[in-house]
Amino acid sequence: MDNNIAHILVVDDDDGIRSLVKKYLSENNFLVSTAENAEDAAKKIEIIEFDLIILDIMMPGKSGLDFINENRKFFDTPIILLTAKGEPEERIEGLEIGADDYLPKPFEPKELILRIQNILNKTKNIIQKRVIEFNNIKIDLNKLIILKNNKEYKINNTEKIILEKMIDNPGKTFAREDIGLLIKLDKERSIDVIITRLRKKIELDPKNPKFLQTIRGEGYVLWIE
Repeated sequence: MDNNIAHILVVDDDDGIRSLVKKYLSENNFLVSTAENAEDAAKKIEIIEFDLIILDIMMPGKSGLDFINENRKFFDTPIILLTAKGEPEERIEGLEIGADDYLPKPFEPKELILRIQNILNKTKNIIQKRVIEFNNIKIDLNKLIILKNNKEYKINNTEKIILEKMIDNPGKTFAREDIGLLIKLDKERSIDVIITRLRKKIELDPKNPKFLQTIRGEGYVLWIE
């Protein structure tokens, strides 16, 4: 969050609700962008990194659930669902596929603010923990650097995405296809090159990796515990 001002995307096909939510959030010191449908929202998340998304479930064309299903693997932005009171099944499905919270319509604006603040506080705590140290190696995902034996190596956003996912899932093997989906790249050779580059920054002996290992026939795994 830049300068502690959270940037929120409001996705709703109802002009009135969209405008009211934007007005109320703006009055409470949030930066707000809007989208009138799932397709518009998908375009915006490609170019802007939002801190939170407020997402209506029932929209013409693609629903809010469609949006989550199609895009959740590409980003980990918190999502609050706006649901009608008669949508318990959709609400449950939304939580199962990656939404963080929900709010039935009609809702009190103050309750929306409290739910937003609660999620953002949790997210902030997670971000503060994005510094990992092991064996004279320090990975700082906030500053996009790796310190190894007092030497600094910069990491790009693609490398950050891979490391972040692996650090959140220690010991899990990621197939090249999984990594390709994360970074929107389908060329296996290019993924191997990225892993090799990361090893040079992380490993004490890149040719005999101890931490970022290859599981033959399966993919890559990060061992840092």
